[in-house]
Amino acid sequence: MTDSAHHSAKEPAALLGPAEIRDLAEMLGVNPTKKLGQNFVIDPNTVRRIVKVAAVQPDETVVEVGPGLGSLTLGILEAGAAVVAVEIDDRLAEQLPLTVQLMQPGAALTVIRADALKIAELPGDPTRLVANLPYNVSVPVLLHLLEHFASIHAGVVMVQAEVGERLAATPGSKIYGSPSVKAAWYGQFRTAGKVSRQVFWPVPNVDSILIAFERRTEALESEQLRLATFALVDGAFQQRRKMLRQSLSGVLGDSAQATAVLTAAGIDPTERGEQLTVHDFLAIARSWLA
Repeated sequence: MTDSAHHSAKEPAALLGPAEIRDLAEMLGVNPTKKLGQNFVIDPNTVRRIVKVAAVQPDETVVEVGPGLGSLTLGILEAGAAVVAVEIDDRLAEQLPLTVQLMQPGAALTVIRADALKIAELPGDPTRLVANLPYNVSVPVLLHLLEHFASIHAGVVMVQAEVGERLAATPGSKIYGSPSVKAAWYGQFRTAGKVSRQVFWPVPNVDSILIAFERRTEALESEQLRLATFALVDGAFQQRRKMLRQSLSGVLGDSAQATAVLTAAGIDPTERGEQLTVHDFLAIARSWLA
């Protein structure tokens, strides 16, 4: 038995390889652009690894943002899940159902042609997010989806390594910042493996990483408190070298008011933002709104 025959016997569903990806791109006149952060995954093994790390379950609904030519889409469908794919590019959105119909006839795919930063509803109440997020908008897209879709309880996103490490960072580290705290508001984020540059076309000039997350079983607080907390987080990290009584004086009124609010929250006014957990910021928000 040849290797390829053995291969197809073991893998009932077809995934896209380098040749198919390039053919599709050429047929659609798609030149992957840096502006849209388009780097297509051309390695089926990497796709299956992402789906496995994401623990995709048969019969659940998965939301995918920026499916591109469909590499990851096919991997998620192969695991037996239904996919709701959000794609901003008309050509890609039109082609995706055709590719899926050809490679995995009858698979459950819904394509939403939209900007992921603007969607407020999705069909099927997706419970998992699995996506190779466009580099330039990965954090805003992630936070937008977590904010608007409470049904998403877990997922894995592939992002630029630097961005991913920041999302998963803990208080006290140099890379801990506003994205780290905002992500922690929704749940627990962790790094889940590096991804080689060679599995992409075109080969990007940055490293990629998988970030896995699980949402908190109960939301931290009301929307009003979330907005207050996020405003404090932004204030604290815009001037991260400064003590909180200075960095938050703009948000809280002035240095004296900031000191009063911080003290009431049980937070030392001479601390810096990078030392605080999301719960600390929430305590300050409660004290501020009290």
